[in-house]
Amino acid sequence: MTDPLACDVVIVGYGPVGQLLAILLGQRGRRVVVLERWPEPYPLPRAVHFDHEIARVLQGAGAMEALEGSIETASIYEWRNAAGEILLRFGRETGSALSGWPESSMFCQPELERILDRRARSLPTVTVLRDCDVVAIEQDATGVAAEALRSDGERVPIRARYGVGCDGANSFVLPALGATVVDLGFAFDWLVVDVIPNQRRRWDPINWQLCDPARPTTLVSGGPGRRRWEFMRLPGERIEALNDDATAWRLLAPWDVRPDNARLERHAVYTFRGRWAEPWRRGRWLLAGDAAHLMPPFAGQGMCSGMRDAANLAWKLDAVLGRLASDALLDTYTSERLPHVRAVIDFSVALGKVICIADPEEAAARDRDLVPAARAAGLRSPAPLPPIGPGCFAAASARAGTLFVQDRVRCAGREGRFDDVVGGGFVLVSPHGDPGRHLDATNAARFAALGGRSAHVAGDGPVADLGGGYARWFEASAAGVALQRPDFYVFGTAPRIEDANALVGALLEQLAA
Repeated sequence: MTDPLACDVVIVGYGPVGQLLAILLGQRGRRVVVLERWPEPYPLPRAVHFDHEIARVLQGAGAMEALEGSIETASIYEWRNAAGEILLRFGRETGSALSGWPESSMFCQPELERILDRRARSLPTVTVLRDCDVVAIEQDATGVAAEALRSDGERVPIRARYGVGCDGANSFVLPALGATVVDLGFAFDWLVVDVIPNQRRRWDPINWQLCDPARPTTLVSGGPGRRRWEFMRLPGERIEALNDDATAWRLLAPWDVRPDNARLERHAVYTFRGRWAEPWRRGRWLLAGDAAHLMPPFAGQGMCSGMRDAANLAWKLDAVLGRLASDALLDTYTSERLPHVRAVIDFSVALGKVICIADPEEAAARDRDLVPAARAAGLRSPAPLPPIGPGCFAAASARAGTLFVQDRVRCAGREGRFDDVVGGGFVLVSPHGDPGRHLDATNAARFAALGGRSAHVAGDGPVADLGGGYARWFEASAAGVALQRPDFYVFGTAPRIEDANALVGALLEQLAA
């Protein structure tokens, strides 16, 4: 057997979550090896939605510029009953969300994966090995080992300091770590049909749910030039009878989608579930993405949740690998992400219970409750996702664990989104001056070693707040200074700019704990 290929982190699985994690680590100069069992990328659509937070994460990964022309913005998301009455209505008519991107973007997953693959392979410290099916993993006090098997029988050994299983719902890593799965028991079979119309049609709204007990149906964008329908399997209906071309075309016919005006790209029956693994860390092995959690698609948060995992884990692995934080920091990955994911799963299941009703009497009772409430509420802004769980945050800070704002700024003659103009990572921000000037020499040096930076963001400041987003955020937060983490969550806030030193000191203590 050949000597093991050595690296900092071995990633099992090269879907969007594994790709993103490889990029975020590779951008930090970490040596990454990715093992993917399939020789070629999966060519057909699967995930179709990401939100403003994930757009910012992809921006930081150097992928949004290439992807921006391949997304379709979705402003309104409606839920209607069989009579066309609105049960739920979410969205915003105009403008960007908190992260400086549209609230919702629709895309084609193979295109996203091509862009992420190009970005990953452009990084000199990232190695992608396809046709490598992992058959064994181990760990000891100093690192992990993985062994993969190629289709020609060649064995590929890897040695790394840490390993991450991003290998999907049928994960090899999850059971190998002895993790258990908590299943909410909410499971329904749906036929997913992806269509490419011959001509562009206007859909209003672009995304909606038909909550008709005769056939609950999802109608959403699949990215520019694509549409997706999802049809729930009815009681007594055989999966084999549902999952064929003729059935797909029959179910599409009421929407004037036919073989002569559209192409059937894919159809497949999926079982939508709500479940998660516990724990997400066992020593030097960790789980992320669908290997760690699954949820119904109705909130559009499945892939988003996996990408949040990658953003959270990447900076923590980097800090530990660089000896800027203790190994215990990795315990905060699960404590922060798992409660957040459980809340998102609960929300997704709650939405599923609105639509997954095939009994007319039950649907009528639902409509009696929801139709008047929807009329009274009108268009609701999307509910903000909950804060992430306890972990690496400043104590007693009201905004800790929530997303920080990104808006358009101008600095030194350059104009654009904050991360592109000023930069990401750990960032101290204040509307009252440069908070970095309030750090003592020791904290300033240690903060700089973390790649930290500071910015005075104001209407007439060195970093001009062009959209007013920072002024609004600080006013609403009653804060004079904020410290952003590399995953764009707030480490903490303080009422005065002079408190910047205490904020940075608290961060350094957390990392060293």
